Amino acid sequence: MAGPLVASVAAQPTETPIHDPVMAQDGDRYYLFGTGEGIAVWSASELDGEWTQEPSIFDEAPEWTSQVVPNFDNVIWAPDVRQHQGRYYVYYSVSQFGRNSSAIGVVTTPTLDSDDPNHEWTDHGIVIQSVPERDRWNAIDANLAFDDDGSPWLAFGSHWLGIKMVRLDSTLTELATPQEWRHVAERHRYWKVHPRDAGDSANPELNYDSLYTEQIVELNRDSESGAIEAPFVFQHGDYYYLFVSWDRCCRGVESTYKVVVGRSQSITGPYVDKEGEALRHGGGSLVVHGLEDHNRWAAHGHNSAYTFDGTDYLVFHAYDAQDDGTAKLMIEEIEWRDGWPVVSFTE
Repeated sequence: MAGPLVASVAAQPTETPIHDPVMAQDGDRYYLFGTGEGIAVWSASELDGEWTQEPSIFDEAPEWTSQVVPNFDNVIWAPDVRQHQGRYYVYYSVSQFGRNSSAIGVVTTPTLDSDDPNHEWTDHGIVIQSVPERDRWNAIDANLAFDDDGSPWLAFGSHWLGIKMVRLDSTLTELATPQEWRHVAERHRYWKVHPRDAGDSANPELNYDSLYTEQIVELNRDSESGAIEAPFVFQHGDYYYLFVSWDRCCRGVESTYKVVVGRSQSITGPYVDKEGEALRHGGGSLVVHGLEDHNRWAAHGHNSAYTFDGTDYLVFHAYDAQDDGTAKLMIEEIEWRDGWPVVSFTE
């Protein structure tokens, strides 16, 4: 990993409880979405104002979710929101811890204002699904981005063999035909390495690592082993910046989340860090992480990034040691130094 871009200093937080935050602006209000029952929604008139909880998107889990995760409890993970051609698209993840029995769905509305008579969510079902024993990637943590030609790409991935991108069609609800896939980021993980032999294909516990061609490897399913997830693509100047989160989430102040970044002049990569190391091969320049002594904020991660009124912001969560490790919203301005994002924290 390349050296830090910022010091390990706690950001100015809000008291809004949120995990995996993303944002959009509709009219004179900002809307915040995050992991939660039916997808958690909040709104505020100012980024640094008071956030008010809004109705969740789903009162009940979409019917299709039980096909992916039996008895799904409607706790929906890691949404992403994007406005396009007069509609808001919210991509969301259905999964369970430790498995890649997962799918990304998408739901749309013409307005985020729940008081507007045109406010109505329409679910379009599964965009992409990962299946255990078939796939070596995990269909969660979606992020929609557009290339310079206006083609839509969905970045996604968590653990397993890292971060993928797949091109969508013009509806933004289905994969393009023919399909176009890219592998954009991965971390070195702990593997049990075996020589290939003729019987390997019969063993479902063995998986081919994308970084090797002459070896077969057994995937270590330990979530602490080289964890990478939560991609977010942000365009600034001549570059696309791919943010990802490393290490352990979801354990309160025992979490070790951190955000790293790479950049590329193509949306599909290759992305490299400040030292020129490819994110596909474990590279990533540190942007932000929590205080190592957990006093007060731990494990800054699962970020998004936006431009509001001409200012770029990094949005993420951190775990509050003074509130039982609750994940809370943080919003910080991005400063650009030598073409790289820097977040300047104050006590």
